[in-house]
Amino acid sequence: TGRASPRDVLALGRSLACVPRLRDLLADAAAAALQSARERADTLPELTAEILATIDDEAPTTTRDGGIVRPGRDAELDEIRALRKDARGFLAALQAREIERTGIANLRVGYTSVFGYFLEVTRGQVDKVPVEWTRRQTLKNTERYITPELKEYEGRILSADDRAKAREEELFLALRARCAAAIARIQETAAAVADVDVLASLAEVAAARGWVRPAIADDGVLEIVQGRHPVLDTAASDEPFVPNDVHLDADGLRVALVTGPNMAGKSTYIRQVALLTLLAHTGSFVPAESARVGLTDRIMARVGASDDISRGRSTFMVEMMETAAIVHHATPRSLVILDEVGRGTSTYDGVALAWSITEHLALVARCRTLFATHYHELTQLPASGDDLAAAVRNYRVAVREWGDRVVFLRRIEEGGTDRSYGIHVARLAGLPESVVERARTVLAGLEESRAGASVQPATAPAARAHAPRPRQMALFEPPPDPLVEELRTLDVERTTPLEALTLLARWKERPPGR
Repeated sequence: TGRASPRDVLALGRSLACVPRLRDLLADAAAAALQSARERADTLPELTAEILATIDDEAPTTTRDGGIVRPGRDAELDEIRALRKDARGFLAALQAREIERTGIANLRVGYTSVFGYFLEVTRGQVDKVPVEWTRRQTLKNTERYITPELKEYEGRILSADDRAKAREEELFLALRARCAAAIARIQETAAAVADVDVLASLAEVAAARGWVRPAIADDGVLEIVQGRHPVLDTAASDEPFVPNDVHLDADGLRVALVTGPNMAGKSTYIRQVALLTLLAHTGSFVPAESARVGLTDRIMARVGASDDISRGRSTFMVEMMETAAIVHHATPRSLVILDEVGRGTSTYDGVALAWSITEHLALVARCRTLFATHYHELTQLPASGDDLAAAVRNYRVAVREWGDRVVFLRRIEEGGTDRSYGIHVARLAGLPESVVERARTVLAGLEESRAGASVQPATAPAARAHAPRPRQMALFEPPPDPLVEELRTLDVERTTPLEALTLLARWKERPPGR
């Protein structure tokens, strides 16, 4: 594009100078990819030599101020530079010669940006000035003159700087044009070097961290034994990273529902599986004991929370749009990771959507899926039908409770969980103890409300000790409705969608009050 600076061209030359050494290192490489890179890496010896012989080591980023071309590269430029460099010596010699010739002992050579170069003589010595001198300026106590020799030199010296810059720019533009003419060869060399760079970097990481070569298969299997997160495995931490397994098969167990507490590692686990799948497809080794990765056409993720205010889209709307893209485009070759889908709306709306989406991915798209969720209702999915029982399995992040503390074991094991320990995490985050304790009370009430109890209203701390007793049952209250009583005793957590539809149909046919 004609925008490369002198420093850019110098960097190109220095890079090209490394290519011969790279080709020597690859001479004995057995891998076809490395041999191909070696053959494609063009050393461009003539261009490399010209760049390094022309561009100065301290080349600037622009062509405006000179300093681009090395000394000795161009005779014309060297002559101009010599003229500029020798100006002080010439003027000193001129001054000494004129003093000796005229006998004016206090004569001096000066310069101003307005009048240029001059010979300055005091008023008392004016009668000694030769007739060939021309008066240039008169001051209070001195007179300033110019001689034909000084005038000629002035023209040369004042234009030398501009001429030097112009010559340097001319030489640089010609060199840059020669680089542009070789752009196809340069780009091919750059691509070859980039290939070697990537392969060498992946090899270095694999050797240093003990990664293994994955088996790439033309099927829907994804099996990783003792897999580790490629970033967190080496991050400084107070606790060691806990490796985990995964086994998914597009023709069998396709969906892993991962439940467990906040901060236990659900999100890390599903992202880890996606990262290892991606690494395997790039040709990299992976951090695991062993890995078998079926060819994957795409990795699709619904992770995190964000909105699009400028387009009027809420966080939940963005979440649903991203999920819709997954549902529409996932294939049996795809890997899908979902993190908390459905959390942006009411509980029952969210559970219904998460349930339906999981069913679709398992039975229609038939893609390998890891779904991290706090909707414990979804753990009933495998029991809701034979097809789902074969395709969906529950997993949980193991925890251990020690008094009022929770220890996260970071280990994925088979089975579901029914607790999220959100209040515990809120306490760790620094919520006031009074708020945490009130949350425990509300949670207990909500859990008991499923069996008929209700959440007690909040009261001021001083009044809680004197809270009134529940009122006595009124004498003329209507008898309890059997339907309400049945609803109160219904275990919603263990009711499948099909059972719920059957109950609704039966209740619809029931006469009022029975």
